[in-house]
Amino acid sequence: MMNIRFLLTSLVLVCSSVIAQDSEGFSELFNGRDLTGWEGDPQLWSVKDGLVTGECRGPESPSANTFLIWRGGQVKNFELRATVRVIGDNNSGIQYRSRPLPEAGPWGITGYQCDIHPATEHTGMTYEEKGRGIFGLNGKDIVLDGEGNRWQVAEREPVKVDVSQWNEYTIIAEGNHLTHKINGQITSQLTDCDEAHRALEGLLAIQLHHGNANTVQIKDLRLKVLGEAPLTAFDPSLLPSGAQKVARPGTKNPQGLGPAAPK
Repeated sequence: MMNIRFLLTSLVLVCSSVIAQDSEGFSELFNGRDLTGWEGDPQLWSVKDGLVTGECRGPESPSANTFLIWRGGQVKNFELRATVRVIGDNNSGIQYRSRPLPEAGPWGITGYQCDIHPATEHTGMTYEEKGRGIFGLNGKDIVLDGEGNRWQVAEREPVKVDVSQWNEYTIIAEGNHLTHKINGQITSQLTDCDEAHRALEGLLAIQLHHGNANTVQIKDLRLKVLGEAPLTAFDPSLLPSGAQKVARPGTKNPQGLGPAAPK
């Protein structure tokens, strides 16, 4: 009986802010009126015209990346769909399985992120904010071994979109396998076998990037909680033919496509 009670309590904590499910099993995380269930800097985040809206007004507002954090619980195995646009020469992202980063301020966190970036190679990539950096750029699938080395196991044509227009971003997290999509097309996949550094559950949040002025808007946020999923162990003998160890990708576009605003 105690185990059943513990299971039910855990389920409530994970899904406490989730409302009724639709026919596909998704629940709305945004009520269309206000930021109930979410927490962020009230000077930067609001609801305008029925849209979640984050506004960066320049290098000092905010002075560092900040987040609108979902306070309905922690996400573990899930599928998230979010319709987002970023207006201005900068980027945003959807962060998940994340943890607080107090040294970055009251709304600073670190974790996996699906980037929403005007540079094609970066949008939809697998990335870890304030952590291990970029795993796989748009169009590349990566496996991390137990030491954190990157193995590129697949490559496809990058998905090209205009991030200033409405696009649907999908994140599917099952065990240690993560999939990012834009408008239903896979952009990057990650299998994280780095047990010392990976995360299997944590916070969900939307990024407001400092620097160049920009506005992030979200009009749809839907979450489907998935069941338990197996963890994949790294086995070099199972890597596909042609897999190769690669260096951590860098970027020439830390904010948008043009010059970055000074720190």
